[in-house]
Amino acid sequence: MTERIRIIGAPLDYGADRRGVDMGPSAIRYAGLAEGLATGDVECLDHGDLSVPRAEERDPDAEQPRAGSAKFLKEVRDVCERLSRSVAEACAAGEFPLVLGGDHSIAIGSIQGSSRDADVGVLWFDAHGDFNTPETSPSGNVHGMPMAAALGHGSFVDTPWANAPGVDPENVALVGLRSLDEEERLAIRDSPVTAYTMSDIDERGITAVTEDALAVAGDDTDGIHASLDLDWLDPKEAPGVGTPVRGGVTYREAHAALEMVAREGSLRSLEVVEVNPILDTENETASLAVELAASALGKRIL
Repeated sequence: MTERIRIIGAPLDYGADRRGVDMGPSAIRYAGLAEGLATGDVECLDHGDLSVPRAEERDPDAEQPRAGSAKFLKEVRDVCERLSRSVAEACAAGEFPLVLGGDHSIAIGSIQGSSRDADVGVLWFDAHGDFNTPETSPSGNVHGMPMAAALGHGSFVDTPWANAPGVDPENVALVGLRSLDEEERLAIRDSPVTAYTMSDIDERGITAVTEDALAVAGDDTDGIHASLDLDWLDPKEAPGVGTPVRGGVTYREAHAALEMVAREGSLRSLEVVEVNPILDTENETASLAVELAASALGKRIL
């Protein structure tokens, strides 16, 4: 049976300080996404990009970071509500939603859409925990908050547009963390989520950590949503990201992890975020995003 993949672009850059990530969906497509995913068993249905007004046309709501601030929160909400509907529609139609970011704040919409009518685990491949709230964020940037928003932390509690009722924090696995704010670190420690740092990967290896993370996310769920932030990789591998952090996973480690996700067989939805072509070299990071998405969706060497 042919798998139908619905490609949904979410060119949102309200959640980050550095401009350019709104061009990520175009850069990933230009890098050969459809060709990279194409096999005899896969059909790509590109639904284009959600309409996202330019940030210059909007009020960020918080010119300077302050307690309880979140920049462009109204605009993020609008995009995430529409993205949630599109992802939910894809799942209901028997299609696999592949969301192209955009900054990581779009995960609020994609996670909610994927879990609207199902119990879903989350695999979070990222250098950052994205576990801040408006009350704890030093910057007010929403791309540092989506995991906390989905789980209803801080002022996101009982927030219908952001919360993902189908996601139990005990089925959330954060993989490859290496850059956390202090209050965010404490929140992760106090949460039922499972977190694996780069130190865990150094000590145990990427395959052992990914195997455990898959067990966490897949335990008694209807499927797994995987969120891949390209800054999960070392900046030498993925230079075109807005918040690079040295010491990330290698090219082969990333492929090994995503190949394991595909083999496990319960992937329900996938997003690829934070590709910034302005900061990239010859579209290298977008090309890597295509390769990793293909690995997550079952492409093999043999």
